[in-house]
Amino acid sequence: MEGTGKVKKGAAGRKGGPRKKSVTRSVKAGLQFPVGRIGRFLKNGRYAKRVGTGAPVYLAAVLEYLAAEVLELAGNAARDNKKHRIIPRHLLLAVRNDEELGKLLAGNNCSWWCSTEYQPNSFAQEDCCCRRAKISF
Repeated sequence: MEGTGKVKKGAAGRKGGPRKKSVTRSVKAGLQFPVGRIGRFLKNGRYAKRVGTGAPVYLAAVLEYLAAEVLELAGNAARDNKKHRIIPRHLLLAVRNDEELGKLLAGNNCSWWCSTEYQPNSFAQEDCCCRRAKISF
């Protein structure tokens, strides 16, 4: 009868077999954003004394969703302007034309966001966040 002897499994870190390929937490969660890096940032940022194992996965999923949403809308704005490349103006138009993203990023201060070259004609100059906050660049 064959197979009565011990079978070597060859797990990672042990002798006697091939090393198993490591699977990242991003692959396990089915995400493109780096779960390990986000977890490291959460720990090193000292936002809390302890960080659970599910927190970086959830945060990576939320960030990936927001990035995909903004990029999709910016790509649509670029296509409307007959361009093949997304420029900052397309991001501005995408966020300003979407009601929910506009609310989310309403208090955002970016230097290119409020500059006059990317300011659409439909918005008044005094409506810009830099003008209201009296920020000079």
